[in-house]
Amino acid sequence: MLRSLALAILETAPIGEKVAAARALDDRLAVVPESVLVPRTTLPGREERPILVPPAQVPRRGLHTREGRGALLHALAHIEFNAIDLALDAVWRFPGLPEDFYRDWARVAKEEAGHFTLINDHLASLGYTYGDFPAHRGLWDMAEKTADDPLARMALVPCTMEAHGLDVSPAIRDKLVQAGDPAAGPILDVILRDEVGHVGAGLRWYRYLCDQRGLVPEDAYEPLSRAYGAPRRRGPYNLAARRQAGFGEEELAALP
Repeated sequence: MLRSLALAILETAPIGEKVAAARALDDRLAVVPESVLVPRTTLPGREERPILVPPAQVPRRGLHTREGRGALLHALAHIEFNAIDLALDAVWRFPGLPEDFYRDWARVAKEEAGHFTLINDHLASLGYTYGDFPAHRGLWDMAEKTADDPLARMALVPCTMEAHGLDVSPAIRDKLVQAGDPAAGPILDVILRDEVGHVGAGLRWYRYLCDQRGLVPEDAYEPLSRAYGAPRRRGPYNLAARRQAGFGEEELAALP
């Protein structure tokens, strides 16, 4: 079954096994929406590396060195690896939703695993691999905060944190290319293209859940953001990518 398999992959600790299993996840598998699943271990399954530290303790390095470019690519790989876990978590955690909800996030998990592979393979060309630099828990911390409510999860992970990724991706791409890493450009182009769809999925399901609860999406967001301690939205914004993902003009005009 799709949801129980997603949980099993999320519980998997070895990086290579998890990524391979996520890339092979078949979103056409049978779904039992009403099933309440129970993890067998602490989530997510993970290896000892990378070492996780508070965000402020992740070292910043200039892009003029191979190590600096490696550190930035490692940070991107870490985001994509966490995104695999977040998508898998959405599949298993929340019972009672339409089948398409689970299939959407299973497809996202597959694509995130592809993104991770692209970046980690490129990282290897610089002599590094995922786990060689410290990283932080920011994305998964928000997953834990929103574990009780799919509405909060959709609002604050895909519609906030991943939407911020749409905003910063072009600048990161340009910095890497200008720093002498032209091969990074097409990789980040693929990721940005797919992430528009991932943010769009989050936005659709956020609106669906608001409708189910009789809430106005534009009015519901700020109370959720405050209640769960979401990071503040900040520009500059990639308005073109956000429009592609499905944000309306009123939502864009309301951005701080």
